Amino acid sequence: MIEDTRSPHPERPPAENPRPAVWGDPAPLGLAGFALTTLLLSILNTNLLKEGAAIVPVLGMAAFYGGLAQFAAGLFEFRRGNTFGATVFISYGAFWMAYWWIAPRLALAGDAHNALGLFLLGWGIFTAYMAVAALRVSLVVLAVLVLLALTYVLLAVGAFQTGAEPHVMTQLGGWFGIATGLVAWYGSAATVINETHGRTLLPVGARRPGPAPAQASSVPPEET
Repeated sequence: MIEDTRSPHPERPPAENPRPAVWGDPAPLGLAGFALTTLLLSILNTNLLKEGAAIVPVLGMAAFYGGLAQFAAGLFEFRRGNTFGATVFISYGAFWMAYWWIAPRLALAGDAHNALGLFLLGWGIFTAYMAVAALRVSLVVLAVLVLLALTYVLLAVGAFQTGAEPHVMTQLGGWFGIATGLVAWYGSAATVINETHGRTLLPVGARRPGPAPAQASSVPPEET
């Protein structure tokens, strides 16, 4: 008798083409998108660049690199089981997409400096508690979030003020933003270079994450 060798599940992929078990690290992409967009906007906040259309490339970066690319990096962090990375990248990706939508409308909406100040202050609070979590991630990520929290607070204080020229606190926030972007760029470069070379060439001060909270068992204990 001839044995039937046909698979009972023809829709399943062949065993010789398994799904890859290792996923690439999305953190360098997220950090790079965040870094460059932050640098461009922060240079404008310092009032060093006074071109009338200078906001246009910032908005483009905010929509696609700081926004969409960083948001995508956060989704892949979810896939890798990294709650911290997913929360950070998706949140700041959403921030940059929100900025892309808000900034062109501020000139048409009239006086909104108090609302803008509250917007920035809220992001400062979010960044502050993410910095607490970053104590168990790496020194570079911790430095990025501490600098960013200070940047948001300074920009919020500047936004609460009125005036045609950027307030001195806004300009100071721009300088802190430049420092934030440079440190984030270093973190992105270090992660890519170290992984590519297979050894640590640029240290990031990685920390071991703490243990996850123990989950309560849903199985009742056996009676003795």
